[in-house]
Amino acid sequence: MRLVVNEFISLDGVVQAPGGAEEDTDGGFRHGGWTHPYFDEEVIGGFIAKGASTTDALLFGRRTWQTMAGAWPERAGDPFADWMNSVRKYVVSDTLTDAEVAGWENSVRFGGAEGVAEIRKLREGAGQDLTVMGSPTLVRTLLAEGLVDELRLVVMPVLLGGGKRIFPEDGGLRAMELVSSAVNAKGAQVVTYRAVQA
Repeated sequence: MRLVVNEFISLDGVVQAPGGAEEDTDGGFRHGGWTHPYFDEEVIGGFIAKGASTTDALLFGRRTWQTMAGAWPERAGDPFADWMNSVRKYVVSDTLTDAEVAGWENSVRFGGAEGVAEIRKLREGAGQDLTVMGSPTLVRTLLAEGLVDELRLVVMPVLLGGGKRIFPEDGGLRAMELVSSAVNAKGAQVVTYRAVQA
């Protein structure tokens, strides 16, 4: 499987709370829902649908999984919601229990200590994409471990002035090659970068 990271990201690299005001207010973050003015069905919606079509499983950190598990089951009947609910989901967490995770259809938990090893096993197995949404702490770890095969970023034309980011600050050089790019009429850029193997 390829490990793919899908993120809505600001020009200054923030990924926190793209979907709504109360999604994640850690650190006093007050700009939740900042992606909405720039979304369009054709370019961004098409990009999301294409990503879903190649995703065999989703991978989340605890907080993002909880946010998604609290939102998608009640939206059943919408095609994307039905896909979110039925696709295999993995969550890396030491605080959630297996019983809690089982509350959202097709969800499986890995403890934090074995998370990287389990993700390596998934990545080495057969299948299409193992896709990460949100989950900035997990994404930083995956990038630092060299496990990310592709970054799919929706870059919104906005500066947020602070918030959670996905990129490691460890001084490591990680080369990426641009695979595709598109811009919508609202100035959002949809870009795909593939990791260059050393």
